[in-house]
Amino acid sequence: MRIALFPPIDIVLIIIACWLALGLLSLFSQRSATPVTRWVMPASALASGALLAAGLFALAQPPETAILPLGLPGLPFHLRLDPLSAFFLVLEGGTSFGISLYSAGYFQQRTPRQLGILSLEYHLFLASMALIFVADDAYLFMVAWELMALSSYFLVTTDHEIGEIRAAGYLYLLIAHIGALGILLCFGVLHGAHGDYTFDSMRAATQTPFWATVAFLLALFGFGAKAGMLPLHVWLPEAHPAAPSPVSALMSGVMLKTAIYGLLRVTFDLLHVQVWWWGALTLGLGLLSALFGVLFAAVQTDMKRLLAYSSIENIGIILVGIGLTILFHAYDMGLLAALALAATLYHALNHAFFKGLLFLGTGSVLHATGERNLGRLGGLIHRMPWVALLSLVGVLAMAGLPPLNGFVSEWLMLQAFLLTPSVPHAYLNMMVPIAAGALVLASATAAYVLVKFYGVVFLGQPREPRLGQAHDAGGWERAGLAWLALGCILLGLFPVFVIIALDNVTQSLVGQGLAASASAHGWFFLTPVSPARASYSPVFFLGVVLLVVVLTFLAVRRFYHGRLRRGAPWDCGFPAQTARMQDTAEGFGQPIRQIFEPAFKMTRQLPSAFDEHPHYAVSVADRFWHALYAPTARLAERISGLIGLIQHGRIHLYLLYSFGTLLLLLFFVR
Repeated sequence: MRIALFPPIDIVLIIIACWLALGLLSLFSQRSATPVTRWVMPASALASGALLAAGLFALAQPPETAILPLGLPGLPFHLRLDPLSAFFLVLEGGTSFGISLYSAGYFQQRTPRQLGILSLEYHLFLASMALIFVADDAYLFMVAWELMALSSYFLVTTDHEIGEIRAAGYLYLLIAHIGALGILLCFGVLHGAHGDYTFDSMRAATQTPFWATVAFLLALFGFGAKAGMLPLHVWLPEAHPAAPSPVSALMSGVMLKTAIYGLLRVTFDLLHVQVWWWGALTLGLGLLSALFGVLFAAVQTDMKRLLAYSSIENIGIILVGIGLTILFHAYDMGLLAALALAATLYHALNHAFFKGLLFLGTGSVLHATGERNLGRLGGLIHRMPWVALLSLVGVLAMAGLPPLNGFVSEWLMLQAFLLTPSVPHAYLNMMVPIAAGALVLASATAAYVLVKFYGVVFLGQPREPRLGQAHDAGGWERAGLAWLALGCILLGLFPVFVIIALDNVTQSLVGQGLAASASAHGWFFLTPVSPARASYSPVFFLGVVLLVVVLTFLAVRRFYHGRLRRGAPWDCGFPAQTARMQDTAEGFGQPIRQIFEPAFKMTRQLPSAFDEHPHYAVSVADRFWHALYAPTARLAERISGLIGLIQHGRIHLYLLYSFGTLLLLLFFVR
C-alpha cells in the first residue's frame, strides 16, 4: 500500500495501540515466561522500529493533527505530529528498539507472574511517553504524564520486597507529582481563562512579559523535577539503581527526555516571548547540574548509581544548550540559536544511545555476577568479552572521544559558546568564558569517571573468586547492545545527515536552520556556521587513526626482528600479584574528594592506634538532601502530628468541625 494511506500520525497511534495490546496480552501468559520473552518483547522491538521509521518520515513533513473521541464529554484528545514531536519519537523508537531486544533475554529469569505484570507496566510506559510527544492539549498531556509516572513507579518498585527499593519508589513518585503540579499550573497560566485547553489556543493567546515569565519558571520547575535538574535531582540516583537495568536504560534514555521535550515545547512553541535572563538562569542551573552530577559520579562505588549521577551531568549539558538557545533567540541571533538548539537535540539523542548502552551493559554484569559494587568486580573482559567490547563503545562515546557521537554534540555546544562574544550584553560576555570552562571541566571529569568505571569493572584481575563463573550475555542481549553501539558509531560518523534531519525542528522553533551551512561541503565535513570558524570530519579522523595503526604494525613487522617477550607488569619487586594491588573505586575517587571536598558531606570512620583489626571507611552524602529535603521532611512530619491531634475517632467531634466550618463559610460569603 502507498504511504499516503497511512499518514505518520496514524502509524504512531497504531504503534501505541500495539504496545497497549502487547501489555494486555502479557497478562494471559501466567504459566510460562516463553510467550513474553520469545514473542511479546521481540514484537515490541518491531513496534519501536516502526516508530523510528515513522518519526524519520515525519521529520520532513508538515505538521499533522488528529482528534480522538476519547477523554471526557466535550474534552476529546487532540494530537499533533510536528518536527519536534517527530524527533523525540525517533529518539524513543531508536532507543527502545535495542532495549526491548535486550529485555527479551534479560527477563527470562523472572517468574511468569512477575514477567506478565512487568511487561504490562513496560508497555504502558512506552505508550505513555509516545502519547506525551504527540499530545496537543493540556488534558491529554497531563493524562499521559501521570500514566508515565505511575507505570515507571511500578517498574522502579518491581522488587518491592526490599525496603530500600520501596523508599526509592516513594521518593520518585513524590517528586514526580510535585513536578506535575508545576506543569499543571504552567498550563493554567498559559490558558489564562481564554479559549480552551488545547495548545492551539495557548499558541494564539498573548502573554504579558510577567505572565510569560511565571509560565516559564513553572515549566522549568515542573520539567526540571522530571529531568533531574539541581536541586530537584534527589530521586534520580535512588530510582535508577532500584529499577531493573532495562527499565533504568529506558528511564535515563527516554523518560528524562520527555522533560526536555516539554520545556522546549513550552518555551519555543507555546510562549511568544523569550527574555535573555531566562537563558542565563537555565544556563546556570545546567552548569551546576553538570558539575554536581559528574563530581558525585566520580566518588560512587555502585555501578548504577555512578551512571545515574552521570545522567544528571548530561541533563545539565542539555540544559546548558537550552539556555544558550534562549539567550541567542532573545537577541534575535537566529543562526546561533539554531546552532545551540541543534547541539541540544543532538546531545539528547546521543545520551539516549550511549547511556542506554551502558545501563544495559551494567545489567549484564549484574545478571552474570550478582554484584553492583565496584569493589567486588574486575577482570570481566576475559569472562564477558562481548559485553566488554560493546560497553567500551558506550564508554568512549560518553567520554566525548572522536569519532563517536558524544564528541559531535559537545563540540557543537562549544562552538556555540565560542560565538557568544557577539551577544550585545557586557556582563554576559564576561561570564560566558567561565561557563565554557565549567562545561569543559565537566566533560573532562566525565572522561575520568568512565576510565574508573570501565577499568575497575572489566580490566585487571577479578576481585572475588566467584567472578570466574561469570558468563557473557546471551543472543538477545547482544543484539540489543549491538544496536545501541551501532547507533553511537553512526551518529558519530555521519553528523551532517543528523544536522540536516534536525533542520525542520530548528526552523519551527527558532526560525532558522543549519542545513545549508552544514551541507555546503558535503557529508564529509561538518561546518556548523562557516569553514572559517570551524569544521570537523569524523570519517577523516577515523581514517587517520586507522592509518597510523596500520603503519605502526607494518613498521614493527618490517624493522623489528627481535623476539616478542611477554612479562608480568612491574610491581616494585613484589612477587605475588593479587587483585589487592589494583586501584580500587575508592582510590580512584580520592583525588576528586580531596579537591572538591566542600561539595560533599563526608563521614569518615578512622581506626585508633590500638585497634587489632583497623578499618577505615568514608561515606559521601548529598548536601542538598541534608540542607533542603531532610528539614522539609521533618517539618511535614511535625505538621502531620499536629493535624493528627484533632483526629480522635469520635463522630460528634467531626460533626462539630463540620458545623464550625459551615458557620465560617456563611460568615464570609454573606
